[in-house]
Amino acid sequence: MIESTVYIAKTEVIFSKEKELFLMINGVRKEAYLCERYVPGKSMDEVKEAYGLNSVVKLGSNENAYGPFEHTKLAMASEINRLNIYPEKNFIKLKNLLGEKYGLDGSYIGLGHGAGGVLETLARTFLEAGDKVIIPKESYRLYREISKMMGAVVKEIPLDSGFSMNLDDFKAALTPKCKLIWLCNPNNPTGSLFDKEKFKELVNALPESTWIVLDEAYAEFAPNELLPNGIDFIKQHKNVICVRTFSKYYGLAGGRIGYLVADPELITCYDTVSEPFNANRIGLAGAVSIIEHDLATAKTYGDRIVADRERISEQLTEMGCAVSPSYANFVFFSTPYPAAETAEQLMRRGVIVRPCGGWGYDRHIRVTVGNTEENDIFLSELKAVLEANASANAPEISV
Repeated sequence: MIESTVYIAKTEVIFSKEKELFLMINGVRKEAYLCERYVPGKSMDEVKEAYGLNSVVKLGSNENAYGPFEHTKLAMASEINRLNIYPEKNFIKLKNLLGEKYGLDGSYIGLGHGAGGVLETLARTFLEAGDKVIIPKESYRLYREISKMMGAVVKEIPLDSGFSMNLDDFKAALTPKCKLIWLCNPNNPTGSLFDKEKFKELVNALPESTWIVLDEAYAEFAPNELLPNGIDFIKQHKNVICVRTFSKYYGLAGGRIGYLVADPELITCYDTVSEPFNANRIGLAGAVSIIEHDLATAKTYGDRIVADRERISEQLTEMGCAVSPSYANFVFFSTPYPAAETAEQLMRRGVIVRPCGGWGYDRHIRVTVGNTEENDIFLSELKAVLEANASANAPEISV
């Protein structure tokens, strides 16, 4: 096969002649081939069919097993007969309610199709070919791919030995060409938090045209006193953008409602780049209902998830697994065995988890904290898998 070399945003890429021809004929941007396609885990139905199972516990996607909540379901159902009309009232109402939550007005809030949609729109708002971005290497993969899609040069900063971000390393990597720093706190997949005082130092060291996108998708599962107050930085007109979602803590992953908090002038730019009506009517109704009626319910289940997270961590430790402290709705742990094999063995037993080899952690697994029954099933099946592996790998004893 004949190959050719092309240069995109200072990145050397090898394309086959066949792929080059495809690009020329079809007009597809070369950047599309620089990005790694997101490959979701198997669905519950796929696993049932593949292994002949009657039931499956899905703990691989960090969803909230307790959602959607009762008032929220009623509010969403009431919107079905209006699906022929674009979102109106609740679009503005949600912006205002979120503004009130943070002591701001609605002009500080932008909405999007889940946190992922917000992040993608921010990439299109800021990045041009040749811009530099800084990301944590072992974190949410979307940061890298949406930056590369815009032609940016990506600088990856590895996590430290404790699976956390050392923000001094990010500060040392700053240059005037740096446009964005993507930070996930708590971090996915490790569940770790960075030092909030170091975050303050990083914010104060930013060049004039450099912005931090603070992705706090899992922040509600962490103690508030350990988190940096991104809203205060925004009120001080610092270059900080906070991104949150209704997918995790509030149990609306399928509703696809994410949002950002930022300076109103930036929100105007974001809204200009974003598609019109960039949040669906049913999801908007659910998000509004959560704020107005279901916050206490969300906290009840959120507290239960945190309690089960600690219980899972303790029992995994008792099984001999190495468990990292988590501040999210999942647990990051390692076993003596390859993660992909362990995850496959669990899948055959009806439990879906996320092996972390894609992040370079070949023996680590990320397991979502489900409801208590699901967590018990996971712990029981993992114990059986580990015992079977230990027996299979035990040294033979000569007689």
